[in-house]
Amino acid sequence: MSEQYEPARAAEERDPTAVPGGAESETIGGAVGAEDPYQFHRGENRKHDGRDAIEFIGVRKAFGRNVVLNGLDLGLPEGQISMILGPSGTGKSVCIKHIVGLMYPDEGDVRVFGQSVPSLSDDELFELRKRFGVLFQDGALFGSMNLYDNVAFPLRQHTDKSEEEIREIVMRRLREVGLADAAEKMPNELSGGMRKRAGFARALVLEPDIVLFDEPDSGLDPVRTALLCELIREVHEENGGTYVVITHDIMSARRLADYIAVLWRGRIVESGPAEELFQSDNPFVRQFLTGDARGPLGME
Repeated sequence: MSEQYEPARAAEERDPTAVPGGAESETIGGAVGAEDPYQFHRGENRKHDGRDAIEFIGVRKAFGRNVVLNGLDLGLPEGQISMILGPSGTGKSVCIKHIVGLMYPDEGDVRVFGQSVPSLSDDELFELRKRFGVLFQDGALFGSMNLYDNVAFPLRQHTDKSEEEIREIVMRRLREVGLADAAEKMPNELSGGMRKRAGFARALVLEPDIVLFDEPDSGLDPVRTALLCELIREVHEENGGTYVVITHDIMSARRLADYIAVLWRGRIVESGPAEELFQSDNPFVRQFLTGDARGPLGME
């Protein structure tokens, strides 16, 4: 892995507007040939209290000619609920895959608690992943297992705990998410909101240092989205940890976020404490966080 890792080039060597060979332009975040695709990207990273749990340093990731992350620099604070916001298809979920080592940057580095993820051996990466909990969009439950066994699965796979200890942990997590009475139900007997709560319970059983949420509000109605956000906030206040939420839902950001990073065209437009971002005078940030039809973001 370490042989594949290429350190980030200096900023002056990464010109996102350069035209390779003087001919066609690159595809950047789905937009082709934009005259100045980064005119609103101030790259301002407002200070927060504490240290960064996760860092992206000059990360570039391309799939063919489609450049998804293009010199991404971002730090996410330890112990807070951070949200990476941005239009659909702008690379938010790709960020999560880099954090857990499912993808590696073409250039740059991703660090988790100071460890360079691309430089880890397979064994080291396996150990690091034990510090993560992940809630996928649909809960990603095993269809052949009931709810109890789904939530118990990580404990049985990664610990030597007895079944009695596992039952205590699983039922405690199910009670936290309001599903203690549904432990014997199969996933196809659960509503979408229940599956997400079940996925949240499973993400918590190993008491992770970092919990990653990939669009947890996807497919939920506004009321259930609000209830899920309230649940995430309550569990975070009780358990602590670093939560990273990927979404484009602004109401979820208002309810949940301590820290916000706005991602567009593979780079951070602006990031910082949530209350400061919602007061930003950046035209793109202001448009996106208010949902205004008028502004730099169009139907591209």
